[in-house]
Amino acid sequence: MSDKLTEIMAWKRREIAPIVRDVSLDELAQANAALPSAPSFASALRRPDTCIAVISEIKRRSPSAGDIRAGASSLDQAMRYQTAGADALSILTDERYFGGTLDDLRGVTAHFRATASARPCLRKDFMVHPVQVLQARQAGASAILIIVRALDDSEIRTLKLAADAAGLDALFEVHNEAEIDRALMHEARIIGVNNRDLSVFKTDLGLSERLIPKIPSPIIAVSESGIFTAADAARVRAAGAHAVLVGEALMRADDPAALIGSFRSA
Repeated sequence: MSDKLTEIMAWKRREIAPIVRDVSLDELAQANAALPSAPSFASALRRPDTCIAVISEIKRRSPSAGDIRAGASSLDQAMRYQTAGADALSILTDERYFGGTLDDLRGVTAHFRATASARPCLRKDFMVHPVQVLQARQAGASAILIIVRALDDSEIRTLKLAADAAGLDALFEVHNEAEIDRALMHEARIIGVNNRDLSVFKTDLGLSERLIPKIPSPIIAVSESGIFTAADAARVRAAGAHAVLVGEALMRADDPAALIGSFRSA
């Protein structure tokens, strides 16, 4: 792991320590059965036409970009994305490094449940324990993030089983060929290539161009980070991406609908 990712993961383990407890698969399954159903994240990324799907991210800041839209309302931004036709949302729930909270996720999913055009939401956080999976399901998420580089195989297995029991999809984030192999070993259905090298915070779309063709075709391939223009979306789509995850560009955009439209028409 990079120094920054190591720092973040160490902090996350300390942060959740007060709430860590045994969370059984039965408890997760019971929660899933008792809670309102959430739309499928995986299905949203399999568009019936030839356009690339767009996962629009709510992100106020990041370690690499600093403040993006400090103080932005997650609900207002979600409504802008909904109107713009985003296929799914990614909502940062890490406060220390990204300025998000679980309340952002809860508020957005509650809003979507009251509308006729719900969007599936990814809980974007540094997942290390099933209690976070339970939180995600209770907050209305449709999917969680599993960062392969940040976890050992036992932790990945535990999180994947927890997600399955809770009725959540899992987006496996990878940065190299070995991590694709590890994700496939854990029966990943969605694999995202993060174009940002977390060791130096340099972004290179060439990583998606190199790695996405190595992802077996039944798996949904997502290109994450560094997507700012229609040309960027076209590059990763040509490499085989089914979807792009876009945060900074959409958070800064005056007209998210125009930008999302440009991605789809690329």
